[in-house]
Amino acid sequence: MTFLRELLAVILGVFISCFIMFMVLMAVGTAIRSSFGEVTDIKVKSNSVLTLKFEEPIKDYAPRSSDPFNELLGLRNKRMGLNSVINAIENAKYDDNIIGISIEAMQLKAGIAQTQSIRDKLYEFKESGKFITAYSDYYDQKNYYLSSVADSIYVNSVGGIDFKGLGGSMLYFKDFQDKYGVKMEVIRHGKYKSAVEPFLSNEMSDANREQTQAFLNSIWGEIVDDVAESRNKTNEEINYLADELLVRNPDLARENNMITSQLFRDEYEDILKDLAGIYKKDDLNKLKLADYISSGKGRISSTAQDRIAVIYAQGEIRFGTGDENVIGQEMIIKALKKARKSKQIKAIVFRVNSPGGSALASDLIWRELEVTKKEKPLVVSMGNMAASGGYYISCNADKIIAEPTTITGSIGVFGMLPNMSGLSEKLGIHVQQIGTNKQSVGYSPFKPISEEFYDVTKEGVERVYTTFVERVAEGRNMTFDEVDNIAQGRVWTGKEALEKGLVDELGGLEDAISVAAELAEIDAYRIRNYPDYESDFKDLFKSPFSNTTKNLLKKELGFENYRIYESLKQITQFKGIQARLPFVIEIN
Repeated sequence: MTFLRELLAVILGVFISCFIMFMVLMAVGTAIRSSFGEVTDIKVKSNSVLTLKFEEPIKDYAPRSSDPFNELLGLRNKRMGLNSVINAIENAKYDDNIIGISIEAMQLKAGIAQTQSIRDKLYEFKESGKFITAYSDYYDQKNYYLSSVADSIYVNSVGGIDFKGLGGSMLYFKDFQDKYGVKMEVIRHGKYKSAVEPFLSNEMSDANREQTQAFLNSIWGEIVDDVAESRNKTNEEINYLADELLVRNPDLARENNMITSQLFRDEYEDILKDLAGIYKKDDLNKLKLADYISSGKGRISSTAQDRIAVIYAQGEIRFGTGDENVIGQEMIIKALKKARKSKQIKAIVFRVNSPGGSALASDLIWRELEVTKKEKPLVVSMGNMAASGGYYISCNADKIIAEPTTITGSIGVFGMLPNMSGLSEKLGIHVQQIGTNKQSVGYSPFKPISEEFYDVTKEGVERVYTTFVERVAEGRNMTFDEVDNIAQGRVWTGKEALEKGLVDELGGLEDAISVAAELAEIDAYRIRNYPDYESDFKDLFKSPFSNTTKNLLKKELGFENYRIYESLKQITQFKGIQARLPFVIEIN
């Protein structure tokens, strides 16, 4: 009897295991089908209000995950693609089922150029005659800038509005390095190349202060122009309100016509019902933007045979393969070759959103772009930033289109190495080196760099800087000296870059696509997005755990603190000479 019970238990266990495995495989199969772009069965009801909450970070391009385990276990990094957002608003403009848009964002996790692009598209939506309203318990500065496009702006009666102008801060580490014996050895070219400045000084240099003030003023000027137009005020009036903090609470904001009214959320829902022409007791058809995109409205339908490729380069530039968050030369080169060889693709738009990074990887991408533009029209569209290495990979396009608030330029390079010799001496740690030749030992983080090593590294930095300037001069049809005068690591906004000759036009991704169509002499076309992000099967078992770690860190640190953590982490990963943006100021 004991044997039979054990046998039955084993059989039952095998059956249960097989059943569980079957269910898992079914779920994985569903996730795989979903991840490869099947349209979710979402019906857009008549008389619907499209709701924009923007609870997820916005990336230029956010394809569905090809990792079924991420989908299955709910570990996918949630984000929204700017291209899908823009397409959805464009589709909503002509969708008879959509009667208006309600902006209900609390915190907008997007760059200022992305925000401006969405705002411009919402402005176009308004011109169709449909309404836009906005409500929030609290408006931070970026969210208010977006929401100011609305016909009516409402805020919770005990909420508030942050509207005070733009500012930023940087940490300086020289005294910290001197105190603890850990320092960064810096070799740079460009007086404005201030990525390394915090390790050389305790205060901001005049050159860095000059460029920072200039681009903050330029970006703020764009915000003031747009808000003043929407709120029927002069620029001087908007700046006065910011200087005196006269929008800090609902009473002052309403008194100064920066909001329509203060009310509770249920009262706002009643206003939406009035706009929809229904009774207060009836249910309002509210449709989330993510659901509208999932219904198929995140892309523009077309039966045209010709295509324009949009290749997205987003993130820092590192030597290697790359992925959705990091620009690697291998993935970009592969995408460029695919687009170049396709007979259906008539032109290429290279969408760049990058602070730069590896100079070597940047040059390899530059070369592939140089080969590509000899066969097909090549237009660059700049996102939040296309600076340093991000500008390096943009400079040789047939046309460069930037948003007015894009951060670009920063034509300069640097090298940086950790020196822990002071700390090791304090701790009683000593290093001995041995080698076959004079320079065979090279660099050690536990010894100060030698004069010979510094000179060789400095030579490499100068060589890369010269190459960088030559690439820009050739691509922009300028002389070396003309580029050098506006280079030196200096950061410009898109509006300033237009005046300096570093970009050709101001506009968004749609404008760049239109320019590419003109260059290719085509009227009807479809969009083909690249790269195609793929995962090896072995990676499917790694990514859930790596994503879990990231998600836990984001949850514990908060979104903004996590970005700081990521920035500090990146410094430890610098390899080789860097063509990188001096710093990133998060604008709120």
